[in-house]
Amino acid sequence: MDSPEVTFTLAYLVFAVCFVFTPTEFHSAGLTVQNLLSGWLGSEDAAFVSYHLRRTSATLLCHSLLPLGYYVGMCFAASEKQLYSLGQAPEAWRLFLLLAVTLPTIASTLIYYWSCDQWARHPLARTLALYALPQSGWRAVASSVNTEFRRIDKFATGAPGARVIVTDTWVMKVTTYRVHVAQQQDVHLTVTESQQHELSPDSNLPVQLLTIHVASASPGVQAFDIRLNSTEYGELCEKLRAPIRSAANVVIHQSLGDLFLETFASLVEVNPAYSVPSSQELEACIGCMQTRASVKLVKTCQETAEGGGRCWTRNMVWCGACFQSILRLPELSSGDQGSVRKALP
Repeated sequence: MDSPEVTFTLAYLVFAVCFVFTPTEFHSAGLTVQNLLSGWLGSEDAAFVSYHLRRTSATLLCHSLLPLGYYVGMCFAASEKQLYSLGQAPEAWRLFLLLAVTLPTIASTLIYYWSCDQWARHPLARTLALYALPQSGWRAVASSVNTEFRRIDKFATGAPGARVIVTDTWVMKVTTYRVHVAQQQDVHLTVTESQQHELSPDSNLPVQLLTIHVASASPGVQAFDIRLNSTEYGELCEKLRAPIRSAANVVIHQSLGDLFLETFASLVEVNPAYSVPSSQELEACIGCMQTRASVKLVKTCQETAEGGGRCWTRNMVWCGACFQSILRLPELSSGDQGSVRKALP
């Protein structure tokens, strides 16, 4: 593990993965294709379509050069293999070099094909051409997209590698190698999946991620999926003209309170139920004094006579809506904090 060959391989592998998938640290350091080639790419705000025509092409070429960069680095990290001399290099490495040279060659050929006729053959340009009027071309549609993207009232969310942008006319998804575009008046949107996560990567709060399938009625426009936080669902609906259908098994939580309530209910169900004695009558919730109590906080802490350590928590009864708003949910099932149980008459 201490050899220069292994060390370089591991370091380059980490660099390549981070360069392709660009975590937050790489974005902060400016180690992205967009930042390194910003002078050639131009401004996204000034010309959205032209920017992404160049960005997708440059990204494809830069990523295809990574295997060749590894081979060049190994020429120095493992000089004893004599990789710089094709006649003396091992056969496996010669095959790897052939692959490393073939990938950027194919990428360059494809980019050259896209750039012909002023980028008219690029997949993004071809998609825009499907919405062009007979007397105009894809550039007129691109101009409309550029104008709407510059407006401050657009809806935009998501990571740099999977951004979702909705303007007055267009629904767009920006990925690493492609930009999906669909016109609002032609799309059918369906919430196909929801994923519940206990903790968000950006905060210590639960999060629900929705997957929305965007299908266009225009022939030739490829369908695509967009993902967003359920708390942004309401803002998305306000920007969209077309209605969003939901699958029968998908429940959308548009607020953090909805997520808390569902998580709280699931934790209560895990704990054993509390049987209310026949001599005791269920009283009203001590929080709102309007709803019949449905959960009970059972105190399990040990009272200590010495040192003044006595717990003054009362075994009160609450309704679920009130109780979930006063306790931090990750601690509800902890034995040190007590347990929450459903009250059964």
